Amino acid sequence: MKWFVILCVLILVGGIFLSLGAVSSGHELDMLEVNRIIRSVEDNWPAALSNELTSSDLRTTFIEPGESLHAYIQNRDTLIPIVIDEYTVGTLVVYNETSADIETLQTRLLIIFYSQLVLLAIAAGIFALYQYKTILRPFRKLEHFAGRVASGDLDSPLEMDRQNRFGAFSESFDLMREQLALARENERLANIRKKELVASLSHDIKTPASSIKIIAELHGAKHGETDEMKAIIGKIDQIDLLISNMFSATLEELEQLKVSVKEVPTTELEDDIRAADFEHKIKPFHLPECVLTVDRLRFRQVIDNIIGNSYKYADTEIEVTGEFDGAFFVLSIRDFGPGVSNDELGLLCEKFYRAENAKDKSGSGLGLYLSTYFLTEMDGTLTIENQNGLCVSLRFPI
Repeated sequence: MKWFVILCVLILVGGIFLSLGAVSSGHELDMLEVNRIIRSVEDNWPAALSNELTSSDLRTTFIEPGESLHAYIQNRDTLIPIVIDEYTVGTLVVYNETSADIETLQTRLLIIFYSQLVLLAIAAGIFALYQYKTILRPFRKLEHFAGRVASGDLDSPLEMDRQNRFGAFSESFDLMREQLALARENERLANIRKKELVASLSHDIKTPASSIKIIAELHGAKHGETDEMKAIIGKIDQIDLLISNMFSATLEELEQLKVSVKEVPTTELEDDIRAADFEHKIKPFHLPECVLTVDRLRFRQVIDNIIGNSYKYADTEIEVTGEFDGAFFVLSIRDFGPGVSNDELGLLCEKFYRAENAKDKSGSGLGLYLSTYFLTEMDGTLTIENQNGLCVSLRFPI
């Protein structure tokens, strides 16, 4: 703004000085030149008349005695009598150039005026462009950016130009966006971890709850059912239903359950399999020694689910085998129950799907779905086949 005002003042002052110069340069009668012409005529009389007086910048003419001078007087021309030997031989007329001078002056003043207007317009245009680039456009960009932030878009950064007046403010505004995005991401991760914990605990609690129910039923079968034992079994069923509902609701909101893999020897996985067999239905087995990359917690959940399903739907002995298949280790868990129909085999791992033989059994239809997901996250696979019973095969990369 300061430089714009200074420039406008300079343009106006320059125009004033040019105008004054033009006015002061107006035509005034040059008496020295007039005297020179008179002397030249007098010295060269009458030859000077034949040579059209003398060469000069002044417009002149010679009027002989007796001719009318009225027109020249009206035009305010300068009339000078020429005297030769004390006789007036005529009149020297120096034309009045005032009108022409005024027209020239007007032309010069108009040129100066329009030049000032053009220069002021250029200065105003440059100033407006500067203000647009340094104030208006950055402000509109900030306004648009604030609208995006208000609508929840925290991923698009604010383009900054440190040369404009909003440079530092823009940087602070973008830092605020980054902090908001970080806070929202931390909140999202915290919600996911909370839901993961609820889902994991819900599913893990179901297994011991089912075990308590089975133990209570076995105790009732051996020693006779009592009202207390029936109450225990009823409460276990109520707990199982509540846990299933909570687990299903939480799982629907989860994007994924966290799986963290590490190297685990098969000797430790043997212990996990035996710990899941609280009814001691697994035949004696031994796994080939190697090291697998698995999440041990998720592996236990998979084994608990497979063995729990065998208890629930087959109630037979369970056979566990391990073998190498190229670059994979295959762990197979097979019972000797009725299995399922071939049409249902491909659906057992779908979320909430339950086979025909499970209609009178409690469950949520999520166990094999989660087991498949865990195996996939560990770069493995889970397959189910009918082999004189139901065989679940877990393939792990070595």
